[in-house]
Amino acid sequence: MKQKEFNIPFSGLKQGKHEFEYKINNTFFESFGYDEFNDAKINLSVVLNKMSTMLELEMHAEGSVNVDCDTTSEPYDQEIEGALELVVKFGDEFNDENDEILIIPHGEHQLNIAQYVYEMLVLAVPQKRIHPGVLDGTLQSKVLDKLAELSPKEEKNDSEDSDPRWDELKKLQTDK
Repeated sequence: MKQKEFNIPFSGLKQGKHEFEYKINNTFFESFGYDEFNDAKINLSVVLNKMSTMLELEMHAEGSVNVDCDTTSEPYDQEIEGALELVVKFGDEFNDENDEILIIPHGEHQLNIAQYVYEMLVLAVPQKRIHPGVLDGTLQSKVLDKLAELSPKEEKNDSEDSDPRWDELKKLQTDK
């Protein structure tokens, strides 16, 4: 389950900043049993700052996921961007209850960031997924045509809105 390529072996690294680059595709999400994306092309950069007592991780991701529009079911590429800062401290036992602080046992020599990356990216996608063509009116789709056909028609008929009791007064207003 845990993706080995997301293991960061920090014990052999010198103190200071170290950069790691990852390319993430849909297999990454499928390994978590997440199948809401048709495709994914994401670049992830991780800066690890190793200090004597702790590690600081800064993760930044940019790219796109191909999702289905909630309105039309048409697939489209949704641009996403995500960032996450994580502090890793050493303790008696593993503890990931806090979102920003991870505690790993003293003897550990590597860190797997896959779960954090997964959560950051899934949360980066908007709750409501709307094809840009729906927003600007350029998308031609059978679903949109059907929605337009079924939407209530607004008819502007003055005779319906008119009240006969006011008609006489309106005449007075125009007959000056």
